[in-house]
Amino acid sequence: RDARWQPGPADFLTPLREPRASFVTLHVDRRLRGCIGTLEARDPLIVDVARNAWSAASRDTRFPPVEVVELRHLDIHISVLSVPEPVTVGSETELLAMLRPGIDGLILEEGYRRGTFLPSVWEQLPDPREFLRHLKRKAGLPDNYWSDSLQISRYTTESIP
Repeated sequence: RDARWQPGPADFLTPLREPRASFVTLHVDRRLRGCIGTLEARDPLIVDVARNAWSAASRDTRFPPVEVVELRHLDIHISVLSVPEPVTVGSETELLAMLRPGIDGLILEEGYRRGTFLPSVWEQLPDPREFLRHLKRKAGLPDNYWSDSLQISRYTTESIP
């Protein structure tokens, strides 16, 4: 083929062409170096992963762009998300009781505020109360926040280390 040829979604196996949401997490020497993803499946998985990998390496505002010298120590982890399922609970106590540590990823939405934690975050925050408290902070909500208008969804991931 032409040296300028670039593969498109049609050049990949069917599962990679299906719309799926993903997150790409980068670590250098076990230190988080970037994490970017999507929560809604809009694009073929291969496109979503490529875009998120590029963004995690170059556009995660928490970190400077990954440098060439870091590449040999770069670990890439891909999480493919299930479709988020709405969770209906009447209280924070009910939510805490139904969470499955290590399995559930969680999305909190209140107005324009939104935050998510992947299931892998349970490794750092194994206590459901702490997990939820930190997720509220990430979403820009107070630790003790609860409202009937709070939208909650959970999802699982398939991991590609």
